[in-house]
Amino acid sequence: MKITRPIRAVLFDMDGVMVDSEFVYMKYLLEFAREKNPAVTMEDINPMVGRSRQDSWMVMERAVDNGESWETLIKEWAGRDIYSRIDYRKIFRPEMKTTVQELKRRGYTVALVSSTGPKLISRIVEEVGMRPEFDLIVSGKQFKQSKPNPEIYHYTADTLGIREDECFVVEDSTVGIEAAYRAGMSIAGLKDDRFGFDQSKADYHIDSISDILKYL
Repeated sequence: MKITRPIRAVLFDMDGVMVDSEFVYMKYLLEFAREKNPAVTMEDINPMVGRSRQDSWMVMERAVDNGESWETLIKEWAGRDIYSRIDYRKIFRPEMKTTVQELKRRGYTVALVSSTGPKLISRIVEEVGMRPEFDLIVSGKQFKQSKPNPEIYHYTADTLGIREDECFVVEDSTVGIEAAYRAGMSIAGLKDDRFGFDQSKADYHIDSISDILKYL
């Protein structure tokens, strides 16, 4: 069923949507956590997915529960530089490019809205060849609070000069969907059963990114 209200912009999350990176990151994070506390499970750290840097690492702090602060833990993690080991082209969803190109052909404005830092976003969009496709790229690092705070989506709509209710968001995580919901935007939740996401606030549930073309 096509969406009934007018849509002018489509906003994509990056991790878990454009690139299937969350599963890769979480394997490394679980390994790190178990060095601190062998009892940590994937379920303990799953809430890290989609959150801002501080909020995410406060989840890690609670999970390992060894007296180290989230600041100390993230410094140790940063020293590992796991991101340089990842070939993002291998976890890029190829339907992303063709879908975005079709959206542009239909006249939609397209933006990338991610909680990830700008340096890594820049590297990923260059590596997978998506930089020219986006009209705007927004990083959660620009804000005091990222998702689930809706500020990142309010900012994106305002910068594009488009009302929030004219935006259609593609997200996967609980916090990403919550942010878009609180911003008053239409939402497609990309299904992912690996992290226990709550996608109940999404208007649509899709198996593939290209499925959004049926609704727009």
